[in-house]
Amino acid sequence: MLKIFLRLWQINWAEQWQYRANLLMYLLYWLVSPVVYLAVWRSVAQSQGDVSGLTANDFTAYYMILLIVDQFTLEITIHILAYKIQDGTLSSELLRPIHPILTRTLMDNLAFKTLNFLALIPVWSLLYLLFRPDFSAVTLANVLLALPILLFGFALNFLIGAIITCVAFWTTRIYSLADLTYAPMLLLGGTFVPLELLPGFAETLARLLPFQLFLYFPIQLIRGRLEPVQIAQNSALLVGWLVIAVLGFRWIWREGVKRYSAVGA
Repeated sequence: MLKIFLRLWQINWAEQWQYRANLLMYLLYWLVSPVVYLAVWRSVAQSQGDVSGLTANDFTAYYMILLIVDQFTLEITIHILAYKIQDGTLSSELLRPIHPILTRTLMDNLAFKTLNFLALIPVWSLLYLLFRPDFSAVTLANVLLALPILLFGFALNFLIGAIITCVAFWTTRIYSLADLTYAPMLLLGGTFVPLELLPGFAETLARLLPFQLFLYFPIQLIRGRLEPVQIAQNSALLVGWLVIAVLGFRWIWREGVKRYSAVGA
């Protein structure tokens, strides 16, 4: 099985380079957007002294860690699987003895992550030299504690993307739905702004939804900003949402494939 996964990763790595224009567009989006937010919030904090207690260094450290965390937990399932459903190429994959999402689509994601990390290294290094953020609160213990959180966070985000994509079994095109999902994910996950800067109700809602569990939670964990009880609560919430996502994906995939096969795709 490991050989199968490695072979799939090699295939998908090669395929990523075949579509250089699309690859460059995605890389720029995922790398540039957090840098823009960093520059904006750092500038605001410098002009005002702080923003609700957050200094320019706080924003710099937050978004530079976000750049790394985002590469661990991002997913591109919607862009991959929706196309296969639309043009019918999923049919051939359904005939194989391996699950198309838990193998081929997963390897697509991992190959893209590898490229993202390679592109991230010079960008992150340049930002560090420019801003010299204070990472003194970041400890090895917190980083190690964050690793399983990042793994579970990717699994949760991957399943959310797969669930949204499976709507294409009924609607064919789901990109508008995906766009509607990305906006609250960015806002309530901690990408646009750290959650503590959201209005009271929005912050409470964000902390209950799954989006912050694969962005804001691991960022603050790595930064040493969480108490043990907060780590335990968020970890339990992450496991709970992961169980819901697994059950939701299993159901929508089963029903979607039935419909896909019934219409002769």
